[in-house]
Amino acid sequence: MPFEKEKAVAIAAATAAAKVCEQVRQTMVPEAIEKKDRSPVTVADFGAQAVVCKALLEAFPNDPVVGEEDAGELKTPEMAERLQQVTSYVQQVAPEATPEAVTQWIDHGNGDVAARYWTLDPIDGTKGFLRKDQYAVALALVENGEIKVGVLACPALTIGDKTGILLVAVRGEGATMQAIAGGNPEPIQVTSSSDAEHFRFVESVESGHGDQSLQSAIAQAAGITAESMRMDSQAKYAAVASGQAVLYLRLPSPKSPDYREKIWDHAAGVIVVEEAGGRVTDMTGKPLDFSKAAKLVDNRGVIVSNGEIHDRVLSALK
Repeated sequence: MPFEKEKAVAIAAATAAAKVCEQVRQTMVPEAIEKKDRSPVTVADFGAQAVVCKALLEAFPNDPVVGEEDAGELKTPEMAERLQQVTSYVQQVAPEATPEAVTQWIDHGNGDVAARYWTLDPIDGTKGFLRKDQYAVALALVENGEIKVGVLACPALTIGDKTGILLVAVRGEGATMQAIAGGNPEPIQVTSSSDAEHFRFVESVESGHGDQSLQSAIAQAAGITAESMRMDSQAKYAAVASGQAVLYLRLPSPKSPDYREKIWDHAAGVIVVEEAGGRVTDMTGKPLDFSKAAKLVDNRGVIVSNGEIHDRVLSALK
């Protein structure tokens, strides 16, 4: 199978990163919410990026990784204690980790978009992470502009009787989900628009992440009357891919019309939805272009659907 090794490495890396994040969340978070500081996010973000980059560096040393974090700040003397904290969490999955190695692994995620590269969001959904709600570790491999492998680890997501879901897709092979804790992958499929119970849309919890009044109007124009589901992170892609919803809208906020989405906030989710039978475009119907830069410079907004209602949504947007 093509990409068999990439898939195995990505699954192992995202699973280890999710474990680090959950450890941080269980042991550090209450203190942070009181202080209103984001230190657990910092520790988990850095820890997750270190773990994933270490795995990619060992398996595919020539592949650049375009990640969200860099270790610049972590190397400063004031951050020595924080770096030690990050290191101790990383040691739970990589016992050989030292502070120096951890900063090197994190900085391996400062690569540039190339003919073949990985893109990583070590914690997608910072606020969800702090609220003990949805967040995701999102990792994808892009070759010649096409996403080939995507893994989304969603430790707080419940689908059916499972909580803590790993979604995996390889181009041309369909999408699966399994429990992060282990278990057999089951194929997932978007749901049809005749599935009344799941004929609903998802959007961000944070109103600043999109134009919520427009999103609601567009969903209604597509025939969706149910209240939206609000969740943080690429768990929204998981909701569409697994048939919990038929549409995810992320339209630019009127406050920042020139905003361009970051590739790591979408790549893994896009392939999972597409391989589950759905469709993803920008608001004009163009595919998202992952070949250029760390931002989707040629795309505005993102529309994710079960495929059936996609054209209806695009014409409503016109």
